[in-house]
Amino acid sequence: MQSVKPFRRSWLLSSAAASSLLLLASGPAWAQDAQDPPPAGDALPADASEEESAEGANGDVIVVTGIRSSIRSSIAAKRESDQIVEAISAEDIGKLPDVSIAEALARLPGLAAQRVRGRAQVLSVRGLGPDYTTALLNGREQVTAGDNRGVEFDQYPSELISQALVYKTPDAQLVAQGLAGTVDLRTIRPLAFGERAVNLSASYEYNSNGELNDGFDERGYRLTGTYVNQFANDTIGIVLSIADQNTPTQGEKYEICNFDDRGGAQAPGCFKMFSESRDLDRTAYLGTLEFEPNATLNTSLDLLYTEFTDGGVRRGAEFPTGTWLGGGSGLQLLGAQVEDGLVTAGTFDPVFAVGRNDIQEREAELFSVGWNVQWRPFESWLFEGDLSHSSVERSALDFESYAGLGVGAWQNYTAAVDQLDFAFTGDRYRFHSQVGSDYADPSLMVLTDPGGWGQDGFRKTLNTDDQLSALRLSATREFDRGFLSSVEAGVYFSDREKQRETIEDFVDLVGVDELAIPTQYLLNPTDIFFVSNVQMIAYDPAALLRDGIYTLRPLPLGFIPQKQWQVEEQITTAYLQANIDTNIGVPVRGNAGVQVVHTDQSSTGPIANGLAFLPVVATDGDTYTEVLPSLNLAFELGENTFLRLGAARTLARPRMDDMRASVGIGINSQVCRINPITNQFEYTPNPSDPNAVCISGGSGNPQLRPYMADSFDISLEHYFADGGGYVSIAAFHKEIDNWVFGNVGRDVDTTAIVDEIFGAGTSAANPGVSDGRFFAAENADGGWLRGLEFSLSLPAEAFLPEQFEGFGLFASYSVTDSEIQPSTAPSPINIPGLSEELGNITVYYERGGWEARISNRFRSDFLGELPDFTGQPDFRRVFDESVIDAQIGYEFVDGPASGLTVQLQANNLTDERFGTYINDDERLARNWEEYGTTYTLRVSYRR
Repeated sequence: MQSVKPFRRSWLLSSAAASSLLLLASGPAWAQDAQDPPPAGDALPADASEEESAEGANGDVIVVTGIRSSIRSSIAAKRESDQIVEAISAEDIGKLPDVSIAEALARLPGLAAQRVRGRAQVLSVRGLGPDYTTALLNGREQVTAGDNRGVEFDQYPSELISQALVYKTPDAQLVAQGLAGTVDLRTIRPLAFGERAVNLSASYEYNSNGELNDGFDERGYRLTGTYVNQFANDTIGIVLSIADQNTPTQGEKYEICNFDDRGGAQAPGCFKMFSESRDLDRTAYLGTLEFEPNATLNTSLDLLYTEFTDGGVRRGAEFPTGTWLGGGSGLQLLGAQVEDGLVTAGTFDPVFAVGRNDIQEREAELFSVGWNVQWRPFESWLFEGDLSHSSVERSALDFESYAGLGVGAWQNYTAAVDQLDFAFTGDRYRFHSQVGSDYADPSLMVLTDPGGWGQDGFRKTLNTDDQLSALRLSATREFDRGFLSSVEAGVYFSDREKQRETIEDFVDLVGVDELAIPTQYLLNPTDIFFVSNVQMIAYDPAALLRDGIYTLRPLPLGFIPQKQWQVEEQITTAYLQANIDTNIGVPVRGNAGVQVVHTDQSSTGPIANGLAFLPVVATDGDTYTEVLPSLNLAFELGENTFLRLGAARTLARPRMDDMRASVGIGINSQVCRINPITNQFEYTPNPSDPNAVCISGGSGNPQLRPYMADSFDISLEHYFADGGGYVSIAAFHKEIDNWVFGNVGRDVDTTAIVDEIFGAGTSAANPGVSDGRFFAAENADGGWLRGLEFSLSLPAEAFLPEQFEGFGLFASYSVTDSEIQPSTAPSPINIPGLSEELGNITVYYERGGWEARISNRFRSDFLGELPDFTGQPDFRRVFDESVIDAQIGYEFVDGPASGLTVQLQANNLTDERFGTYINDDERLARNWEEYGTTYTLRVSYRR
């Protein structure tokens, strides 16, 4: 594994030292003969409104609310679970401990978030990236707004979530499990909540980067309202919530397109530098209606609807410098300084700028509905039915607009008078333009094609539609005696369909090669001073298109078949689970079970031959059945000490873009062709070369089987007697096979394609001509993944004098390693999302209405997924990062202001950058982004 950087090692050592001292100080608590926390059935639910309490050693009652209440509820969920889980519970209605559910989850042991535009969005669980984790809402599988299976958690407002459970080990009744884990987001159950409550909150947000682009504010807001009540003698309960949010993003970013070889040293081939401003607008509505007329029947209806828009602009400059210019030699590089094969400083002379005014917008609508019925006709029998539907419709726009000193500037760059000095400062490049031209001057900068690329801009729209319907039926038989507490059997049906399409257009000026920017479209110039001394002209390209100054020229669909596809999955899961509760010298509980999963998968997509789609479409698929056994055992070795064991076979379905049927084909004219002289079809097979076929192409593979893993887990946990803390160490090992990898040729029947291109009957008249080969990912050998996780939650009152009451510490550290060696790979590959080291430390204080917290979460570098300039996934190494958040607040507990809370939060306090690099060399940074600190002032009222 890679070594830990000195300052990271210092962070880890200081955390470990603090934890060790606290453990030594807490020694008496391990043997303390005190009352156990209540069992699961008696514990307060995560969304309970009552103040929790515990009896102290002197018999006094210690009242805990807020942060400590959240910690206690989370610990109770972890302790009482039969599986190895991590939990987050809200402090109160609408008060998860972070502004984002993804931020909160990323603090749990073994979990990490990848930040997108400065905020946590997708999760890795135990070193496996977003595509290997399943998300549930109240136990129901959810679709995803992204292009594949990874859940984007910013779709779910944290204010509407009362608890989140992360199942690291599955059981048989967890029907939508992932290879890495399963995240179950839960909302309030109104009858279990047990009282009427109204919660209102308002937040003011401010981004420290200020207003980077004209027309975009650095200030935002959040508004939330929740109403919970029970009626008709507590037989009817309702929850109504609304959360409205406007969050600003102000980002400073630069990118290097690629690195070129300059005399044996790597030099930047292109510099891009942008100031980015966006607004995230999200409105979410949540409703729950629960009816329990008697002790034998309970039914509930849950609805969630979210409107989500994340849009804005990025404005700046692009400086092409690469070897593709100047007849292959690149722009002239003067005064180059080279260190260990990298050009660390120099001057490109002359240069030209491509001014960029780009619009980026992303809209999504998420709808989730679920109806659950539980019926207990007899005391020992429980029947349950659950019907659900989840859908997301997403549209993403990327609109580029160019400006420069004139058309085709790169072809005439010798006439330019500008220079660009650059220097590597130890972590990134910085630039200084010896400007002979003012890039903010509208008398010089014109709308045009300064790069000679054949367009004055580019516009693409990506549309995704994901639909999932599911039905679950189960029966549970409970037992009063014996080693089994119950046996559950059930069946789960799901039908999912996901479609993706892209519309792409060149943007052209109407009737001219270049045009002075009309004054009515001009905006205040944009500074790019964070990385250069450049200021860039700013204007509104959407208005130029709307008013007819720009026109769209469609990109031939044949160029982009890989972006158009539809994937369908019908899954039937039958399961049987026995729940264990016995004593074999020590109390033992857990479960043993098995799932039988039958999958029918298919995909449909276009077939592109050159510039156009053929009239025929590609359709392919497969059916298969997998058997997934699971075992979870929790041994209570001593008072409050548990040893947990888990073993299971799990799966993760392939990425949907890997499963696509769409294909771009080519014709081998040496094998088949129309003779230009005779105008007759000719077929010349070459049996000695399996790749010498008439039709070949690049595609997805609708016959891919899922990733499979045999997982083994062990966890040793000790809970402090007051229920407010614990210490645990866990280890896991996964043997993974069926890894999806590579670009392997597979035999395909191309009869319909051959007959469409060469004429009906061609395949029948020429046996063998339809034996085509498509190159796509295949299932291959896998390898292993293993790790250690340490976590510690220490409330000061458990082991320190009374004056320290209210202080507490939570810390975790995980180390993960892997070796995945597909048979078609020359060496072991990196797993997307795997950071070898994860760490989190949170110090908090809560007493007398005051609460404060500071947190630091760290992850080492990892392979992250970003979209490339075409919108396709690009996997790059992401720099290690350390994100610090802080919070302070006061709750009025009595008097006329009782129920009022004022809170100030700071996210990303040190403005930690997000960046990627290539070739395992951190100096080869491809992009670097800084989004500032977001401050949030929140006022909430609960009655």
